[in-house]
Amino acid sequence: MTTCVPQDVSIASVSLSDLTSSSSVSDRACVQWGCELSAAQTTAVFEVEDDLLENQFFIKTICLSAEASDEMHVVAVSDGVGGSKSVPIATLRHCMPMVSFPGLELLPPVTFQLCSGKGPVFISGQHITLSPAEVTVEEEEGGLD
Repeated sequence: MTTCVPQDVSIASVSLSDLTSSSSVSDRACVQWGCELSAAQTTAVFEVEDDLLENQFFIKTICLSAEASDEMHVVAVSDGVGGSKSVPIATLRHCMPMVSFPGLELLPPVTFQLCSGKGPVFISGQHITLSPAEVTVEEEEGGLD
């Protein structure tokens, strides 16, 4: 299992600026991300700064709130690779209130849209940044198998 911060560093004591600028912390940073979609806010966008780092975004779960009405809730997503075309990735209702994604990787910017239903729908994800040097080393190690 790969950890995102060294084991001797407490998660509570690491700030985002420490993760991106400190040489004592690994060149890999993991940050949890989440949003809520509802009738009042049907779109949410995950964006990253234009830096020279490799950015990966993984959707972990999409779940329906207990307060949501018993109607079909459809969530669509588009990312930096797919252009502006949204693809439905979850259909939720009280009989199936949550969908988990074991490894759905998207490239930022990632746009989530509540296409049907009033929500609230909660989305959780994980943003991972890698330095260009780490990406090159991982690609070389993968090519040796």
